[in-house]
Amino acid sequence: MAKKEANFDLYIHDLLVEAGIQADTQGSNIVPINEALKTASKHQTGKAGFPEYTAVVDDFVLVMEDKADRANLCLKEKDGTISMTVQATTDYAVNGALHYAQHILQKTTYKKVFAFGNAGDSKHHILQPLFVDKNGYKWLPEVQTFENFSEAHIIEYYKRLVLEETPPEDIELADILKKAKELHEYLRNYGGLGEDEKPLVVSAILLALREKEYGFNLNQLTGDTLESNTDGAILYQYLEKNLQRAKVAPEVKKQRVLNQFTLIKDRPQLNTKRQDLGDKTPLKYFAEYINNNIFQAIISNGREDYLGRFYGEFVSYSGGDGQALGVVLTPRHITELFCELVDLKPTDVIFDPCCGTGGFLISGMHKMLRATKNDTERKHIKQQQIHGIEIRDDMFSIATTNMILRGDGQSNLICEDFLAQDPGELQLKGGGITVGFMNPPYSQAKGKDTANLSELCFIRHLLNSITTGGRAAVIVPVSAMIGKTKEDKAVKQDILKKHTLEGVISLNKDTFYRVGTVPCIAVFTAGEPHPADKIAKFINFEDDGFEVKKHLGLVETERAKDKRQYLLDCWRGKVVDFPSSFMVETTVEDTDEWLHSFYYYNDEIPTEEDFMNSIADYLTFEFNMVTHGKGYLFGQKGGDGNA
Repeated sequence: MAKKEANFDLYIHDLLVEAGIQADTQGSNIVPINEALKTASKHQTGKAGFPEYTAVVDDFVLVMEDKADRANLCLKEKDGTISMTVQATTDYAVNGALHYAQHILQKTTYKKVFAFGNAGDSKHHILQPLFVDKNGYKWLPEVQTFENFSEAHIIEYYKRLVLEETPPEDIELADILKKAKELHEYLRNYGGLGEDEKPLVVSAILLALREKEYGFNLNQLTGDTLESNTDGAILYQYLEKNLQRAKVAPEVKKQRVLNQFTLIKDRPQLNTKRQDLGDKTPLKYFAEYINNNIFQAIISNGREDYLGRFYGEFVSYSGGDGQALGVVLTPRHITELFCELVDLKPTDVIFDPCCGTGGFLISGMHKMLRATKNDTERKHIKQQQIHGIEIRDDMFSIATTNMILRGDGQSNLICEDFLAQDPGELQLKGGGITVGFMNPPYSQAKGKDTANLSELCFIRHLLNSITTGGRAAVIVPVSAMIGKTKEDKAVKQDILKKHTLEGVISLNKDTFYRVGTVPCIAVFTAGEPHPADKIAKFINFEDDGFEVKKHLGLVETERAKDKRQYLLDCWRGKVVDFPSSFMVETTVEDTDEWLHSFYYYNDEIPTEEDFMNSIADYLTFEFNMVTHGKGYLFGQKGGDGNA
């Protein structure tokens, strides 16, 4: 047991190091804490106590007690409180950690302590934190890493989990959704706009507002009825100037975008003054609202795909055809996760062949720009290393607007059918595509005639469009990884003949909230045939720390950072021992279902408690059957069905 506990201590030490936490072993180099521990024996004799680890992060103390058996995690009293008897503090991890925390609070000026009871081994363990102060202790959710207790995150964690403050992200999200709802109502009631037209009007106004520093003023929107001087005509003139200023090229691309925006000058309802709008046209009213409530937020927050958010909300309010068309826009936490899974570098060339509103391109560009401060490199990233295809004209215009708003007028977006493109020609874009991101249209393969539109066909075409050794990450329904049809089976076989499957990550079923699609992420290396002995990773990431909240949809909890870090540590091979319930490493066949659930096996050794519970369940079942006259099932005579 001593050796097991020592090994577990080393595992905890590695987790602390990875989180950047400098911890002391069996004591503390902080004088007040070390003095306090001199009388902190768990045997309560007044002698010295030796917690496994102590650390100070910001003004918080971390204290940890480890046990090699999960059965020794915590001992509670009958009322559910943590027992503080000598036996409990000596033999149980949480109890011992709480004992040390209380002693440190009593003997030092520190006011806030996170106490950790850690029990198990490197593969199967529980890391249980408590928050302890003069008022008592508070149970916190179990963790997998100590990322949330690093200097960069501990205050935010404290505010969220201990003080239970509403995080800024939730406040911002609520504000975005409120504005989206208000804007939707205005666009519908005053503009008579359809769901696909609303984001186009918003995009047109945003582009025109970018010309404020070059002469545009909202006061120019006077509601003039002269065709060349209507509010729509004026907005159109300025958005056209902005496209020119952004150097959108070639001309055919610029014209294609402009064609989508002609509705603002052609629609009489948008350009007619209304008394209920203060004698303003709907267009001026929309422009003022966007200028006062949205414009600055979009300009200043390069990470958030506001137009994508608005599009999703407009479709949901309208009960529209976005889902019917297979349009499922990807949440930002997924687009950012893609960048980590493929280890995106500032030298990479990104390609998204189904780019929608540009969410993947925005996250990819943002990460690459953060990785370099060189102005020449940053300019090259924006102009040469971002490529996308979108088949829908309206989406294409929104994506183009999105990139312009981020200072990228020359992003290489084209409005075409991806599956009709020559993969050999696509490979050459930007000097060679090295990274592919994709969320393809869902459920378009309804039968043999449309089998070529399946998600797997999109994946194969993407992989064929990337240079050898390039990386690709795709998000698709889990059904795509099963390969039910004859056609899908053939595509899976073809993919492994030419490309390598690195792994598949099963995601939270609510990732696409309100859509009903259960997704997964598949990661590939392009142009390198899958070796027979290649070990791929299959991960169950359904519990990702995101949850659905009323009126907000899917939101991040403080557990998300911890879980994301553990996922990435496992993906990058930093975690050697991991439970098979989370990840399985195995060879792959094209006939397999490429999902964690297919390869999973329970490698956890049952505890005595598990055994006793199983026996109790069986005896309860047997008793229930016997009392209902079914004793013959257990070899008993006399009862229903016996001669």
